[in-house]
Amino acid sequence: MSKENIDITKKPTLIGRVIALREKYLSDHQFTLILSFFVGFFSAVAASLLHWLIRVIQNLLLSGFAINTFNWLYLIYPIIGIYLTSLFVRHVVKDNISHGITRILYAISTKRSRLRGHNCWSSIIASAITIGFGGSVGAEAPIVLTGSAIGSNLGKLFKADNKTLMLLVGCGGAAAIAAIFKAPISGLVFSLEILMIDLTMASLLPMLISCVTATCFTYIFTGNESLFSFHLDTLWQVERIPANILLGIFGGFVSLYFMRTMNFCESIFSKLKNRPLGKVLLGGLILSPLIFFFPSLYGEGYSSINILLSGTSETEWDDILRHSPFYGYSGMLLPYVCLVILTKTFATSATNGGGGCGGTFAPALFLGAFAGFFFAHFWNVYEIGVYVPEKNFALLGMAAVMAGIMHAPLTGIFLIAETTGGYQMFIPLMIVSISAYLTIMIFEPHNIYGMRLAREGKLITHHTDRAVLTLMSLDSVIDKTYTAVDPEMNLSSLVHAISNSHNNTLPVLDNAGNLLGEIDITKIRHIVFRTELYHHFTVRQLMSQPAATLRVNDPMEDVMKNFDATDASMLPVLDNDNHLLGYISRSHVYTVYRKIVADMSEE
Repeated sequence: MSKENIDITKKPTLIGRVIALREKYLSDHQFTLILSFFVGFFSAVAASLLHWLIRVIQNLLLSGFAINTFNWLYLIYPIIGIYLTSLFVRHVVKDNISHGITRILYAISTKRSRLRGHNCWSSIIASAITIGFGGSVGAEAPIVLTGSAIGSNLGKLFKADNKTLMLLVGCGGAAAIAAIFKAPISGLVFSLEILMIDLTMASLLPMLISCVTATCFTYIFTGNESLFSFHLDTLWQVERIPANILLGIFGGFVSLYFMRTMNFCESIFSKLKNRPLGKVLLGGLILSPLIFFFPSLYGEGYSSINILLSGTSETEWDDILRHSPFYGYSGMLLPYVCLVILTKTFATSATNGGGGCGGTFAPALFLGAFAGFFFAHFWNVYEIGVYVPEKNFALLGMAAVMAGIMHAPLTGIFLIAETTGGYQMFIPLMIVSISAYLTIMIFEPHNIYGMRLAREGKLITHHTDRAVLTLMSLDSVIDKTYTAVDPEMNLSSLVHAISNSHNNTLPVLDNAGNLLGEIDITKIRHIVFRTELYHHFTVRQLMSQPAATLRVNDPMEDVMKNFDATDASMLPVLDNDNHLLGYISRSHVYTVYRKIVADMSEE
């Protein structure tokens, strides 16, 4: 943390006194541990509040619905929810709060882990409205954004440096997952795998404190009940290894389908970004009919997951058809589950694309449970191999699809084991998660949260060199104090300009500010002292083309590749209109690089 001198006589605020006392009596590490406790507590409060709001809204809207027939209100509620959420975001928040985890990764990569203050509460309200009215998304990503924002803003309040801010953002994200699922280990692993927070002795203890604190307070607020109900009836058998591997591969392809379809749908909705009402109508027209025919798509869908995790017979599984036009037709179970798998992606895309607020965490779990059940039931009905329990494979499917969509096999393993108590399923959980992960990696190198940022070169990874380059800001290393010369200037005037320049390179610009070339002092040294030539040469005759040019939006990794390829000491940076912004020095880039590496390496 920064060691700012706070004069509490000039600034007698409570925060100022706390900072002064902290600097006097506590080390940076000790104060970080205290902050991590409060991050965990506030994350637990936020998670409990969000789930309470969702339950209240759903109970008000769905009470009295008949389970043995369809309900016309399913055609209305989702549109109302998306519309109300879009109004709240546009007129109250006035900021984009969708794709919560992607926004965290973006903040870590480009804004030194600084999240806006409204992120501590705006996602709670927006996602509660969206999910409560039937939006087919999850509450996890909004809460992760909320938890990370709590960590970021607490850090900013107490003048934390960038490194500590990044750690507190990770603590908030980990605490949010721990609070939602009452799964502290999963929260820790989530921060490591998805938020890319490096695990060091300096970061391990704060994140553990946040996770344990969030979990304990969630138990206090909500009781001992688990999010998913699962009882292991049949122990795992070695004979099921082929089925486990095939389920993992199947989960990988389901993940690929989800990710590719989400990208396709997002591209369609992005064309309507300046027509908010059009987005609401399109999203509602897609989502409402889907929920009408497949009520399992309503909200997070955790009640449907619990049916698959606890059912053992056709009678119990048929509960999945409740509230739908298919209720009472047992032969429709397998087609219904298959259609839900195919339509879930469109329901989730329509919810977020139409203006709703929610994440893909719950949809991944939902898809996994349905995919695992479908695989096992199909396997058993057609007697493909040794019998496999549907409920066990619904559980394993959750881990497989989560590992595929999020590229987080460890998160999938520990989350499913912790939330269901299925610790005896560790071996098959590992098999399906690894199989799904290896399958999806063939087609998609980045998870669903990072793929957007990866295309822009703004994604932090565990590769140290790339992580450091991502953290570097191109604008911060541009030297904008150049001395420009005119192409028709004679050598006499050029020598005068050189004497006023602190660089060895002078850009040659036209009247519009476009870069025509550059004067390299080292290349004209043999004539600059020959006064008899001062009126025989012009800048246009002496200039040369730069070894390479950089664009303002180029990622730093490309900048370094250009320096290595050209062996240049300085390279010009142009804006999108070809106007010169300044120069980047190789030596300055390496100085900043070494400083960031040193900061990241400190314990």
